[in-house]
Amino acid sequence: MVIKQVSAYDEFVEFITALPALEEIVNYTTSPTAKARVNDLLAANRNRRLTDAELAELDDYERLEHMIRRAKLRALEKLHQPKQDT
Repeated sequence: MVIKQVSAYDEFVEFITALPALEEIVNYTTSPTAKARVNDLLAANRNRRLTDAELAELDDYERLEHMIRRAKLRALEKLHQPKQDT
């Protein structure tokens, strides 16, 4: 039996393509599995030199975190915009 590991990036793509409400975007967090993987990479980085693949994975996660923060900020801005009458 093959277990497919889903990356934090894939998780976010699945989340955002489900067209979440703004409140859901603000409250989004990565899964415990994704958080554990990043913690493993960070711990490994403290103890040894990461492989090129591990470095790329960590860099991807940092970019994803930046994108998630931007999405959350934009969602908060939209939630706090005054409602316009149409």
